[in-house]
Order: sequence, then C-alpha cells, then structure tokens
Amino acid sequence: MTANPLAALSEAGVSIWLDDLSRERLTTGNLGELIATKHVVGVTTNPTIFASALSNGESYDEQVRALAARGADTEAAVREITTTDVRNACDLFRDIYESTDGVDGRVSIEVDPRLANDTERTAAEALDLWKAVDRPNLMVKIPATVEGLPAITRTLAEGVSVNVTLIFSVERYRDVMEAFITGLEQAKANGHDLRGIHSVASFFVSRVDTEVDKRLDKIDDPAAAELRGKAAIANALLAYAAYEETFAGPRWEALAADGARAQRPLWASTGVKDPNYSDTQYVDQLVVAGVVNTMPEKTLHAVADHGAITGDTVTGRAAQAQEVFDRLAALGIDVDDVFVTLETEGVEKFEKSWAELLETVTGQLDQAKG
Repeated sequence: MTANPLAALSEAGVSIWLDDLSRERLTTGNLGELIATKHVVGVTTNPTIFASALSNGESYDEQVRALAARGADTEAAVREITTTDVRNACDLFRDIYESTDGVDGRVSIEVDPRLANDTERTAAEALDLWKAVDRPNLMVKIPATVEGLPAITRTLAEGVSVNVTLIFSVERYRDVMEAFITGLEQAKANGHDLRGIHSVASFFVSRVDTEVDKRLDKIDDPAAAELRGKAAIANALLAYAAYEETFAGPRWEALAADGARAQRPLWASTGVKDPNYSDTQYVDQLVVAGVVNTMPEKTLHAVADHGAITGDTVTGRAAQAQEVFDRLAALGIDVDDVFVTLETEGVEKFEKSWAELLETVTGQLDQAKG
C-alpha cells in the first residue's frame, strides 16, 4: 500500500466521491483540484447541500437576476439553478466517466424530497431531471422509501441511472436490490442497452451510530457502553454480505451476460458525528473493492492526512457484525424501530432543507426584481 491514504483507498478499489457541490466549487476550480489531487472521481448532492450553497454564496447572483428578469417562479428557478450546477459538474467529470467505462465520473441529483411517498410523481420527476440535465454521467437520486421502490424500478426500466438514497436497514437494502434487478429486467425488455445503466445504493452509516448510541446511553449496563460506536459498521458489513449474496446465481448472471453492471454499495453519511470516535473510521473500516465512499470535504481531508488504509476490512466479517446486533437485541435495543426512525427523520430533514432552499431562492428573486 502507498503512503498516501487516498491513493491507497483508490488502489484498494474504493471510488472516492465528494458529498458536496456548489457553484463556487465549480467556478473557482476547487472541485477540479480535488479531482487532480485527492482522487475524487464523483460527486453526490442532496437538498441540504444545495440549500447551504444557495444561502452562503454570491456565485448564483447573475443567474438569479436573469431568472428574475424572465419572470421565473421559485420552483422553476430552483430547478434551473440546481440542474445547471449538476450539468457543469457532469462536464467536469466527463473524462473520468469515459475512462472508467461509465463506472465513475458520476454526479447525482435528488428528486424533490416532498415526493418521497409518491411513487408516480417520483418516477416522473426522475425522468424530468434526467432530460433536464441531459448528460450520460448523471445519476438521479431516489429515496428508498416503500413508495420509492417501484419508482426506482420504473426509472431504471427507462434506461436512467439511479442513486438510491436513505437506506438504513439490510432488509430495505434487499428490497432496493430487488427493485434494481427488476428494473434492469424491464429495461432489457424495453430494448435498452444494459451496459449504459448504472446504479449505486447509498447505505447510510454514521446516523446509525448516532441513534443507537443515544439509546444505549439510557441503559445502565457496562455492556451498553461497550457497544457504543459499533452498530453502524456492523450494519454496513451485513449490507455488504447481502450484496454479495444477491449479485450471484442464475437470475443475475443472465443480466450480467447482457452487459449489466451490479448496483454498487455506496457508503453515505461517512462524516463522524461523535468527537470521541476516529474521524476516519467510516472510511478505514469499510474498505473493499467495488464500493463507493462519498465523503464530506472535512472527512476527505482527514483521510488524506491520517487515514489508516490497510486493505480489505469488510469481506468475511458478517458473523462478527451479526454478533453486535445480537448483543444489541439482548439489551433491548429495537433495531427495527431505529431504522424506521432514521428513515422518517432522513426524509423530514431533506424536506426541511428543500423548504429552506425555496425560501432562499424566493428572497433572492424578490431582491433581484427590486
């Protein structure tokens, strides 16, 4: 392994994506520098990222003035602003997209989070975003809610690449992989070239520890203290075992024979929330070839500075991970309720960010109109 942790991570087969995008990153060359020096080969966005970008930067002023002069309403302005950033990022990553045969060089944009429980409108919005950005290296993000699952299938069936987001439980992850495989089967029936359809499944990590630790702290038992900070990695290890199990056997092999690529696991929410934990643990402990780790910039720089990349830290650890969940259950931790809570909060947080984004753009449009 090389002494450069990010290079080592890349050499170990992990695709490094940045979990952030803004007009300023694009226009100042910051994103290009991260590509050149930090092994970044993709970008993910979400409503919170865009809300922060619009509220903290002046880079959007010129476009907002043009939109105001045109009489654009808030919803249309948000769509145009966000798709412009994503389209330009897609262009920046185009060489990586082509050199990796479409595996990396990907940029993700999320459907309106207010549609998370509406299958029909989510599927329609996903296709609209695909057409609006009009770049082959786009991925449309769809949340893994119960209603989102059929929308994922329908979107893939139309030949659109999908980033499935807000996955917390292994059970829901299995549902996501089923939706993916069914979508590819339908895409094949619809005459699409499966080689051009890619997908990642964004399995959230740190938020699991945050919620489980909160519940463990209420239990007066040394065994509870010993389990703090262990649930998130264990959950991800079990997810990877489910991935290995799913993408094997005759059903998948039939699709692979037609050029289909497996839906890669993507470790999301890898910024560490608890200062008592290593700030690189959700990277160091989740190294295995063929996955993506999308990091906030703070985590990216922490890994570059002192990450401990020692090779595969995932394969063959499912039994060890299951033991963690058995111990949690023995202490009375309702992990099913943990996952329901996290999904509900995840959707609510994105809805809140979307509302903030709309409010910010409304104010900017009003100001531009004088």
